[in-house]
Amino acid sequence: MALTLPDLELRRSAILARILELGDFRSGSITSITGRCGKAECRCHKPNEPGHGPNFRLTRKVNGKTISESFATPAALRKAEREIAAFHRFRELSHELLEVNESICRARPVEDSLSPQEKKLQRSSTTRHNRK
Repeated sequence: MALTLPDLELRRSAILARILELGDFRSGSITSITGRCGKAECRCHKPNEPGHGPNFRLTRKVNGKTISESFATPAALRKAEREIAAFHRFRELSHELLEVNESICRARPVEDSLSPQEKKLQRSSTTRHNRK
């Protein structure tokens, strides 16, 4: 069963309310990096040693460039994980919002979306057409 226009508008309002509840969010992904340092005598250079790390980094694009940030504390890492999870939820909700808006656009009658100027033009066109 297709939803009515008022039902679709209520659904849109509910999605917008959920977006407002998201709080802070940001894009990017968190990766872990392990590696070896530059000190030849360090344990990381010994055979079967895993190296230093894992060190976690947030990577994201800003103006077409890849930016990478490291975290000073485990709390900063957890905060970034929450913000990125909220961003993923934002993208899901944005997709839902787009789908509902497209349904609203299809369901709304053309007459309801005309500007006052367009309504005047439509009335005068109908009047001229009826005279003939």
